Amino acid sequence: MITWKDFEKIELRVGRVVSVERFPEAKKPAYKLEIDFGPEIGIKKSSAQITQLYSAEKLLGRLVICVINFPPKQIANFYSECLTTGFVSEKGVVLAIPEQDVPLGAKLA
Repeated sequence: MITWKDFEKIELRVGRVVSVERFPEAKKPAYKLEIDFGPEIGIKKSSAQITQLYSAEKLLGRLVICVINFPPKQIANFYSECLTTGFVSEKGVVLAIPEQDVPLGAKLA
């Protein structure tokens, strides 16, 4: 169990995918994403293993929910600066997304 204070440390923010590239160097199939979190946070990079259910074209412009306050993680020759969230299913990872448009950088409450 974690405390509410522990949960408040997690920065879950909304961003818009502005760039998608295949990531053949990753051990598991993945994309390199650039995600815009608005003027206060800016653009962050993420490696996301979501290739089974999402094409690059379907991801571009989509709102996603990410953890933005983890330290960067090196994956092959790439530094992932945030964690794109999703739910594991039998078919692949299903993105966690807001139901409606919200401002970029909005924090999950």
